[in-house]
Amino acid sequence: MSRFLIVSASMGDGHDAVARALAGRLDGQGHDAIAVDVLRLLPTRAAGAALRGFYQCMIRHAPWVYSAIYAAFFRPGGGAGTSPLAAVVGPRLLELTERLRPDLVVPVFHLAAQTTGRERALGRLRVPTAVVVTDFAVHRQWLHPGNDHHLCLTEDAADQARAWTGRPARAVGAVLAERFLPPQAPVRRPAAGAPRVLLSAGAWGAGTRFAATARLLARSGFAPVVLCGRNAHMRRALQGLPGVTALGWQRDLPAVLAEAAALIDNAAGQTALQALALRVPVVAYRPLPGHGREGVRAMARLGLTRLADSPDALLAELRDAVDRPQTALPGLDGLFPGTAATTLAALAAGASDAV
Repeated sequence: MSRFLIVSASMGDGHDAVARALAGRLDGQGHDAIAVDVLRLLPTRAAGAALRGFYQCMIRHAPWVYSAIYAAFFRPGGGAGTSPLAAVVGPRLLELTERLRPDLVVPVFHLAAQTTGRERALGRLRVPTAVVVTDFAVHRQWLHPGNDHHLCLTEDAADQARAWTGRPARAVGAVLAERFLPPQAPVRRPAAGAPRVLLSAGAWGAGTRFAATARLLARSGFAPVVLCGRNAHMRRALQGLPGVTALGWQRDLPAVLAEAAALIDNAAGQTALQALALRVPVVAYRPLPGHGREGVRAMARLGLTRLADSPDALLAELRDAVDRPQTALPGLDGLFPGTAATTLAALAAGASDAV
């Protein structure tokens, strides 16, 4: 039995969802997996809340600010460097590893990866690390060369990680909760009547022009359902629109997805992956800036999703998805091999053929 320390971040729900799924699989294999929030390793709880609030505010209300930050500090090609916050988080992470004695530290958020890479490079973190990269477009904050391994969504992403860090990397596909995968996943049965199209706004209810998009869909013969996450203001604003359904946070998302004819995605995150696992077509439209825009383009290049750059293109892609649903997309099966936990277990055990 091995012990794992999984370091996530409560930035929305995507990274925490990966942490929960990994911990569940590792525990199911007889290991001991502990998940922690990297924001709680900042000097005070207020500091973590402030960082989360700042990012949330940017994504919801000032996406151009995040776009500029991403271009300066995240996009590949701008120089390596380490996040200044890694030095702040480092001492408490070292303290935690000394207390828990894990066999492997597993960052699933880029600040956590920067912290473990920095501490490994300085020789202070003596526990091996394996970064689980959750983005299709791998930005440089994921790729500190001090980390021992990188586990990526795709072979393309793994190639980028190897080229950037000079360290081992491999593709392990997506990490999803069991309820999105056979045999637990519901059988897909799109609702009768007008095709039901989901518009995903993520856990924070972030994105642009949801009302205009929902009105367009309703006028064009679709039944739009906006997933507003935990954004109560957004839900209230959309509830009165004719033909539009606005939903809050969904605990049974597999059932909601199983009734959909298609999903409109703006982030290339967990919701898009969950839809693909249930064979729901995904159309990317009006993506979030930074890693959202880069991610949806990467997914489209791989043939996993459709990309629409205008209202007319969106309607055309949706109609095509409804008329000719694709249950087998290039690379789709390879996206859900379910090997991430097994690979981590092999790394923790020191298996020489793990990468």
